[in-house]
Amino acid sequence: MRKSSSFAALIFFVIIGIGVGLAFAVYNTTAYGESTLVAIISFVIAIFASLSVKIADQWDKAVVLRLGKFRSLKGPGLFFIIPVIDEIPYWIDTRVITTTFKAEKTLTKDTVPVDVDAVLFWKVLDPQKAALAVADYTSAISWASQTALRDVIGKTMLSDMLEGREKISKELQKIIDERTEPWGINVISVEVKDVLIPPALEDAMSMQAQAERERQARVILGDSERQVAEKFGEAAKTYTNNPVALHLRAMNMLYEGLKENATIVIVPSTVVETMQLGGMAGLTALTMGIGQENANKQKEIKPGKQE
Repeated sequence: MRKSSSFAALIFFVIIGIGVGLAFAVYNTTAYGESTLVAIISFVIAIFASLSVKIADQWDKAVVLRLGKFRSLKGPGLFFIIPVIDEIPYWIDTRVITTTFKAEKTLTKDTVPVDVDAVLFWKVLDPQKAALAVADYTSAISWASQTALRDVIGKTMLSDMLEGREKISKELQKIIDERTEPWGINVISVEVKDVLIPPALEDAMSMQAQAERERQARVILGDSERQVAEKFGEAAKTYTNNPVALHLRAMNMLYEGLKENATIVIVPSTVVETMQLGGMAGLTALTMGIGQENANKQKEIKPGKQE
Protein backbone atom coordinates (compact mmCIF):
# COMPACT_ATOMS: atom_id res chain seq x y z
CA MET A 1 0.00 0.00 0.00
CA ARG A 2 1.44 3.37 -1.04
CA LYS A 3 1.09 6.46 1.08
CA SER A 4 1.07 10.11 0.11
CA SER A 5 2.67 12.68 2.40
CA SER A 6 1.61 16.29 2.79
CA PHE A 7 5.16 17.06 3.86
CA ALA A 8 6.43 16.00 0.41
CA ALA A 9 3.87 18.30 -1.22
CA LEU A 10 5.04 21.15 0.99
CA ILE A 11 8.66 20.61 -0.09
CA PHE A 12 7.55 20.56 -3.72
CA PHE A 13 5.80 23.93 -3.47
CA VAL A 14 8.63 25.46 -1.45
CA ILE A 15 11.23 24.48 -4.06
CA ILE A 16 8.95 25.67 -6.86
CA GLY A 17 8.52 29.00 -5.08
CA ILE A 18 12.26 29.41 -4.65
CA GLY A 19 12.83 28.51 -8.30
CA VAL A 20 10.23 30.99 -9.52
CA GLY A 21 11.85 33.70 -7.38
CA LEU A 22 15.30 32.93 -8.77
CA ALA A 23 13.97 32.82 -12.34
CA PHE A 24 12.33 36.23 -11.85
CA ALA A 25 15.59 37.65 -10.46
CA VAL A 26 17.61 36.22 -13.35
CA TYR A 27 15.06 37.57 -15.82
CA ASN A 28 15.56 41.13 -14.50
CA THR A 29 19.35 40.92 -14.82
CA THR A 30 20.01 38.65 -17.79
CA ALA A 31 18.29 37.17 -20.79
CA TYR A 32 14.93 35.45 -20.90
CA GLY A 33 16.38 32.03 -21.81
CA GLU A 34 18.43 31.76 -18.64
CA SER A 35 15.43 32.53 -16.43
CA THR A 36 13.43 29.82 -18.19
CA LEU A 37 16.25 27.33 -17.62
CA VAL A 38 16.31 28.20 -13.90
CA ALA A 39 12.55 27.63 -13.67
CA ILE A 40 12.82 24.24 -15.42
CA ILE A 41 15.69 23.12 -13.19
CA SER A 42 13.81 24.17 -10.05
CA PHE A 43 10.75 22.24 -11.24
CA VAL A 44 12.81 19.06 -11.79
CA ILE A 45 14.48 19.43 -8.40
CA ALA A 46 11.07 19.93 -6.75
CA ILE A 47 9.69 16.74 -8.29
CA PHE A 48 12.81 14.76 -7.36
CA ALA A 49 12.78 16.02 -3.79
CA SER A 50 9.06 15.39 -3.26
CA LEU A 51 9.44 11.83 -4.55
CA SER A 52 12.47 11.22 -2.34
CA VAL A 53 10.91 12.32 0.92
CA LYS A 54 8.86 9.70 2.78
CA ILE A 55 7.33 9.65 6.25
CA ALA A 56 6.36 6.47 8.08
CA ASP A 57 3.99 6.47 11.05
CA GLN A 58 5.12 5.24 14.44
CA TRP A 59 3.57 1.80 13.85
CA ASP A 60 4.67 1.41 10.20
CA LYS A 61 7.69 -0.20 8.58
CA ALA A 62 8.42 0.58 4.91
CA VAL A 63 9.93 -2.20 2.80
CA VAL A 64 12.39 -0.58 0.35
CA LEU A 65 13.40 -2.44 -2.83
CA ARG A 66 16.25 -1.19 -5.00
CA LEU A 67 15.96 -2.38 -8.59
CA GLY A 68 13.70 -5.19 -7.43
CA LYS A 69 16.01 -6.41 -4.63
CA PHE A 70 15.38 -5.95 -0.93
CA ARG A 71 17.47 -3.07 0.42
CA SER A 72 16.22 -2.15 3.91
CA LEU A 73 13.36 -1.41 6.26
CA LYS A 74 12.63 2.25 6.90
CA GLY A 75 10.64 4.04 9.54
CA PRO A 76 9.17 5.25 11.67
CA GLY A 77 9.70 8.92 10.92
CA LEU A 78 11.33 10.77 8.01
CA PHE A 79 13.51 8.93 5.49
CA PHE A 80 14.65 9.31 1.89
CA ILE A 81 14.75 7.06 -1.15
CA ILE A 82 16.09 7.39 -4.67
CA PRO A 83 13.21 7.91 -7.09
CA VAL A 84 12.85 5.44 -9.99
CA ILE A 85 15.61 3.24 -8.54
CA ASP A 86 13.97 2.60 -5.17
CA GLU A 87 10.36 1.69 -4.54
CA ILE A 88 8.20 0.86 -1.50
CA PRO A 89 5.80 -2.00 -2.33
CA TYR A 90 4.66 -2.62 1.26
CA TRP A 91 3.93 -0.57 4.36
CA ILE A 92 3.81 -3.12 7.18
CA ASP A 93 1.61 -2.35 10.21
CA THR A 94 3.36 -3.64 13.35
CA ARG A 95 0.40 -3.13 15.69
CA VAL A 96 -1.82 -5.93 17.06
CA ILE A 97 -4.41 -6.77 14.39
CA THR A 98 -7.71 -8.63 14.81
CA THR A 99 -9.07 -11.01 12.19
CA THR A 100 -12.46 -12.72 12.40
CA PHE A 101 -12.89 -16.15 10.85
CA LYS A 102 -15.50 -18.89 11.00
CA ALA A 103 -16.33 -22.41 9.90
CA GLU A 104 -19.83 -23.19 8.63
CA LYS A 105 -21.59 -26.58 8.59
CA THR A 106 -18.48 -28.39 9.80
CA LEU A 107 -18.90 -31.90 11.22
CA THR A 108 -17.60 -32.64 14.69
CA LYS A 109 -16.06 -35.96 15.72
CA ASP A 110 -19.55 -37.28 16.55
CA THR A 111 -20.90 -36.07 13.14
CA VAL A 112 -22.84 -33.01 14.32
CA PRO A 113 -22.81 -30.00 11.94
CA VAL A 114 -21.85 -26.79 13.76
CA ASP A 115 -21.07 -23.16 12.92
CA VAL A 116 -18.15 -21.68 14.86
CA ASP A 117 -17.11 -18.01 14.98
CA ALA A 118 -13.68 -17.00 16.31
CA VAL A 119 -11.35 -13.99 16.55
CA LEU A 120 -7.61 -14.04 15.94
CA PHE A 121 -5.21 -11.54 17.54
CA TRP A 122 -1.85 -11.40 15.75
CA LYS A 123 1.15 -9.14 15.20
CA VAL A 124 3.94 -8.83 12.61
CA LEU A 125 7.29 -9.37 14.33
CA ASP A 126 9.49 -9.54 11.21
CA PRO A 127 8.27 -7.16 8.46
CA GLN A 128 10.90 -8.45 6.04
CA LYS A 129 9.56 -12.03 6.18
CA ALA A 130 5.95 -10.80 6.04
CA ALA A 131 6.73 -8.90 2.82
CA LEU A 132 9.02 -11.40 1.09
CA ALA A 133 7.99 -14.87 2.33
CA VAL A 134 4.29 -14.69 1.41
CA ALA A 135 2.41 -12.78 -1.29
CA ASP A 136 -0.46 -11.45 0.88
CA TYR A 137 0.09 -12.23 4.54
CA THR A 138 -3.33 -10.96 5.68
CA SER A 139 -5.20 -13.32 3.34
CA ALA A 140 -2.80 -16.15 4.16
CA ILE A 141 -3.50 -15.74 7.88
CA SER A 142 -7.25 -15.78 7.28
CA TRP A 143 -7.12 -19.00 5.23
CA ALA A 144 -4.72 -20.67 7.67
CA SER A 145 -7.06 -19.83 10.55
CA GLN A 146 -10.12 -21.25 8.79
CA THR A 147 -8.42 -24.53 7.86
CA ALA A 148 -7.03 -24.90 11.39
CA LEU A 149 -10.50 -24.31 12.85
CA ARG A 150 -12.03 -26.98 10.62
CA ASP A 151 -9.32 -29.46 11.59
CA VAL A 152 -9.89 -28.86 15.30
CA ILE A 153 -13.68 -29.17 14.96
CA GLY A 154 -13.33 -32.50 13.14
CA LYS A 155 -11.25 -33.90 16.01
CA THR A 156 -13.46 -32.65 18.87
CA MET A 157 -16.69 -34.03 20.33
CA LEU A 158 -19.66 -31.66 20.51
CA SER A 159 -19.87 -31.84 24.30
CA ASP A 160 -16.17 -30.98 24.64
CA MET A 161 -16.59 -28.09 22.23
CA LEU A 162 -19.51 -26.60 24.16
CA GLU A 163 -17.83 -26.96 27.54
CA GLY A 164 -14.13 -26.51 26.73
CA ARG A 165 -13.85 -23.41 24.54
CA GLU A 166 -10.69 -22.31 26.31
CA LYS A 167 -8.97 -25.59 25.45
CA ILE A 168 -10.01 -25.28 21.79
CA SER A 169 -8.76 -21.67 21.68
CA LYS A 170 -5.32 -22.70 22.97
CA GLU A 171 -5.10 -25.55 20.48
CA LEU A 172 -6.04 -23.21 17.62
CA GLN A 173 -3.45 -20.67 18.75
CA LYS A 174 -0.74 -23.33 18.72
CA ILE A 175 -1.65 -24.62 15.24
CA ILE A 176 -1.98 -21.17 13.61
CA ASP A 177 1.21 -19.91 15.24
CA GLU A 178 3.17 -22.85 13.82
CA ARG A 179 1.83 -22.10 10.33
CA THR A 180 2.48 -18.34 10.43
CA GLU A 181 5.86 -18.37 12.17
CA PRO A 182 7.81 -18.68 8.86
CA TRP A 183 6.05 -15.49 7.73
CA GLY A 184 7.37 -13.48 10.69
CA ILE A 185 3.94 -13.31 12.34
CA ASN A 186 3.16 -14.09 15.97
CA VAL A 187 -0.32 -15.25 17.07
CA ILE A 188 -1.10 -13.62 20.41
CA SER A 189 -4.41 -15.34 21.17
CA VAL A 190 -7.48 -16.96 19.64
CA GLU A 191 -10.97 -16.48 21.10
CA VAL A 192 -13.91 -18.72 20.14
CA LYS A 193 -16.93 -16.39 20.16
CA ASP A 194 -19.87 -18.67 19.47
CA VAL A 195 -20.75 -22.28 18.66
CA LEU A 196 -24.08 -22.71 16.85
CA ILE A 197 -25.78 -26.10 16.62
CA PRO A 198 -28.88 -27.15 14.60
CA PRO A 199 -32.23 -26.06 16.15
CA ALA A 200 -33.54 -29.64 16.34
CA LEU A 201 -30.49 -30.75 18.30
CA GLU A 202 -30.77 -27.70 20.52
CA ASP A 203 -34.37 -28.64 21.40
CA ALA A 204 -33.35 -32.22 22.13
CA MET A 205 -30.54 -31.07 24.40
CA SER A 206 -32.95 -28.74 26.19
CA MET A 207 -35.41 -31.59 26.78
CA GLN A 208 -32.56 -33.79 28.03
CA ALA A 209 -31.44 -31.09 30.48
CA GLN A 210 -35.02 -30.62 31.68
CA ALA A 211 -35.44 -34.37 32.24
CA GLU A 212 -32.17 -34.48 34.15
CA ARG A 213 -33.32 -31.65 36.42
CA GLU A 214 -36.64 -33.40 37.08
CA ARG A 215 -34.78 -36.59 37.96
CA GLN A 216 -32.56 -34.71 40.40
CA ALA A 217 -35.60 -33.02 41.95
CA ARG A 218 -37.33 -36.37 42.51
CA VAL A 219 -34.19 -37.87 44.01
CA ILE A 220 -33.88 -34.94 46.39
CA LEU A 221 -37.58 -35.20 47.33
CA GLY A 222 -37.27 -38.93 48.00
CA ASP A 223 -34.19 -38.38 50.12
CA SER A 224 -36.02 -35.69 52.10
CA GLU A 225 -38.96 -38.02 52.74
CA ARG A 226 -36.55 -40.72 53.91
CA GLN A 227 -34.92 -38.32 56.35
CA VAL A 228 -38.32 -37.18 57.66
CA ALA A 229 -39.42 -40.81 58.11
CA GLU A 230 -36.23 -41.55 60.06
CA LYS A 231 -36.86 -38.56 62.35
CA PHE A 232 -40.47 -39.65 62.89
CA GLY A 233 -39.22 -43.14 63.76
CA GLU A 234 -36.83 -41.72 66.33
CA ALA A 235 -39.64 -39.56 67.79
CA ALA A 236 -41.94 -42.59 67.95
CA LYS A 237 -39.32 -44.51 69.93
CA THR A 238 -39.03 -41.58 72.35
CA TYR A 239 -42.80 -41.39 72.87
CA THR A 240 -43.02 -45.16 73.33
CA ASN A 241 -40.67 -45.06 76.28
CA ASN A 242 -42.21 -41.87 77.69
CA PRO A 243 -46.06 -41.80 77.54
CA VAL A 244 -46.20 -38.55 79.51
CA ALA A 245 -44.32 -36.79 76.74
CA LEU A 246 -46.82 -38.19 74.21
CA HIS A 247 -49.73 -36.85 76.28
CA LEU A 248 -48.10 -33.40 76.55
CA ARG A 249 -47.43 -33.35 72.82
CA ALA A 250 -51.03 -34.27 72.00
CA MET A 251 -52.40 -31.62 74.34
CA ASN A 252 -50.10 -29.00 72.86
CA MET A 253 -51.18 -29.86 69.31
CA LEU A 254 -54.85 -29.63 70.31
CA TYR A 255 -54.26 -26.32 72.05
CA GLU A 256 -52.39 -24.79 69.11
CA GLY A 257 -55.04 -25.91 66.65
CA LEU A 258 -57.86 -24.35 68.66
CA LYS A 259 -55.87 -21.19 69.36
CA GLU A 260 -54.72 -20.39 65.85
CA ASN A 261 -57.70 -21.46 63.78
CA ALA A 262 -60.54 -20.90 66.31
CA THR A 263 -62.38 -23.93 64.92
CA ILE A 264 -64.18 -26.92 66.40
CA VAL A 265 -62.07 -30.06 66.59
CA ILE A 266 -63.84 -33.41 66.89
CA VAL A 267 -61.74 -36.14 68.47
CA PRO A 268 -62.72 -39.64 69.59
CA SER A 269 -63.60 -40.13 73.25
CA THR A 270 -60.85 -42.71 73.56
CA VAL A 271 -58.29 -40.06 72.62
CA VAL A 272 -59.69 -37.71 75.25
CA GLU A 273 -59.42 -40.39 77.88
CA THR A 274 -55.86 -41.16 76.78
CA MET A 275 -54.93 -37.48 77.09
CA GLN A 276 -56.36 -37.48 80.65
CA LEU A 277 -58.28 -34.23 80.25
CA GLY A 278 -60.95 -35.25 82.75
CA GLY A 279 -63.53 -36.48 80.29
CA MET A 280 -65.75 -34.44 78.01
CA ALA A 281 -66.34 -31.75 80.64
CA GLY A 282 -62.64 -30.96 80.92
CA LEU A 283 -62.29 -30.78 77.13
CA THR A 284 -65.31 -28.46 76.86
CA ALA A 285 -63.90 -26.18 79.55
CA LEU A 286 -60.57 -26.05 77.75
CA THR A 287 -62.26 -25.11 74.48
CA MET A 288 -64.41 -22.41 76.09
CA GLY A 289 -61.36 -20.95 77.86
CA ILE A 290 -59.44 -20.67 74.60
CA GLY A 291 -62.46 -19.08 72.85
CA GLN A 292 -62.85 -16.49 75.63
CA GLU A 293 -59.15 -15.66 75.41
CA ASN A 294 -59.44 -15.03 71.66
CA ALA A 295 -62.51 -12.81 72.17
CA ASN A 296 -60.67 -10.66 74.74
CA LYS A 297 -57.78 -10.18 72.34
CA GLN A 298 -60.11 -9.00 69.56
CA LYS A 299 -61.69 -6.41 71.89
CA GLU A 300 -58.31 -4.97 72.78
CA ILE A 301 -57.49 -4.35 69.10
CA LYS A 302 -59.18 -1.09 68.01
CA PRO A 303 -58.86 0.61 64.61
CA GLY A 304 -56.57 3.67 64.67
CA LYS A 305 -57.62 7.12 63.58
CA GLN A 306 -56.77 8.11 60.04
CA GLU A 307 -54.65 11.23 59.62
